[in-house]
Amino acid sequence: MNAAGSGREHAALRRRETVQATIEHARRHGGDLSVSAIAPAVGVDRSYLYRHADLLHRLQLAQTGTITAHTGPSLSNISLQAELANTRARAKRLHDRVQLLEGRLSELMGEHAWRESGLGAPLDIEALQHANTELQQRNAILVAQLDERDRDLAAARATNRDLMIQMNSVRWSE
Repeated sequence: MNAAGSGREHAALRRRETVQATIEHARRHGGDLSVSAIAPAVGVDRSYLYRHADLLHRLQLAQTGTITAHTGPSLSNISLQAELANTRARAKRLHDRVQLLEGRLSELMGEHAWRESGLGAPLDIEALQHANTELQQRNAILVAQLDERDRDLAAARATNRDLMIQMNSVRWSE
């Protein structure tokens, strides 16, 4: 092997070690563990990490692998995924609940606006229905009384006509 080939291999090895060290440093110090953050920090293109599957795998392990908190127990990838699934399910339930409450609030606000505008039905519908029933009954009584008076008036007119005819016949006969 020539010196140039050995130099390239050495540079490639140093670059790989630098990538690994940068990933480890970011993992330990809470840095950004993304391809977009690690590649520029090392001085390589993002495609470098995608071409080296082992380095990309190491980065993914650092992102989702076993994480040790400073004071608590270690969390595994599986437990974090389970917690994420639980959190998503809870978020979905809360989202559904918010949608339900927003719908109910919208309905109540609409009803309130409808009543306040004077277009909606009054709140005391039962009392109004009772008053309406009483007015209908009173109307029926008044209609019956009016019919009776109309009959009385018709009878009085007929009697008056008969009397006028009798008076006129007595007068003509004299």
